Amino acid sequence: MSAQQNDPVTVNDELDLLEALVPLAGRDIVELGCGAATLARSLLARHPDSRVTGLEVDERQHAKNLAAPQPGLRFVAAGAQAIPFPDASFDLALMLKSLHHVPLPLLGPALDEIDRVLRPHGLLYVSEPVFAGPLNEVTRLFNDEQVVRAAAQAALDAALATGAWVQAAQRFFEVPVSFRDFADFEQRMMRPTYADHRIDDAKRAAVGAAFAPHLTAEGARFTRPMHVRLLRKTR
Repeated sequence: MSAQQNDPVTVNDELDLLEALVPLAGRDIVELGCGAATLARSLLARHPDSRVTGLEVDERQHAKNLAAPQPGLRFVAAGAQAIPFPDASFDLALMLKSLHHVPLPLLGPALDEIDRVLRPHGLLYVSEPVFAGPLNEVTRLFNDEQVVRAAAQAALDAALATGAWVQAAQRFFEVPVSFRDFADFEQRMMRPTYADHRIDDAKRAAVGAAFAPHLTAEGARFTRPMHVRLLRKTR
């Protein structure tokens, strides 16, 4: 483990980190697996001359996104493995905690698709949660992502090995995450709209018991370790 991993900085707003690594003004950007597009909305508030296209496969979240339009932001129902845009459409692709959600057999094709839709020497910013830490120990009881998170990193390594990409930067950091109570944790983490974690009474009780020691009068506060890799196309 590198010194950077041993002593990560705390980042309250990942847009600050992205902005420090990548020029964002006047860019055509695609976010793959955009969720509620929180970062994209903030990015456009800072850089209104940029344009962001958010792809999302969760139908309910996509409908919510369409119901909250914003200048410079468009939403498309699609996945990273089949991006419905022509070659060389974007300067920058973002994957924020989404690469490990791509089905394992489609990780390679998804990275090929991103290569296709990026312009020459375009950038891919991938931010992935690290499989470690107290919050992870609670969430793994109902959603163990060890295999898929490792596969996501392995897919990036394989893409780099082709020579089509070079790694332009790498950062390790922590993001504060807080919950009012267990009900808040259950709603946000255990019962998302995009996944069924098969929560029965026994599993709910086990997760509640693991969560309880972290709960104080101010709620439960965690930090989520994160790993950013910035890749640049070599052509």
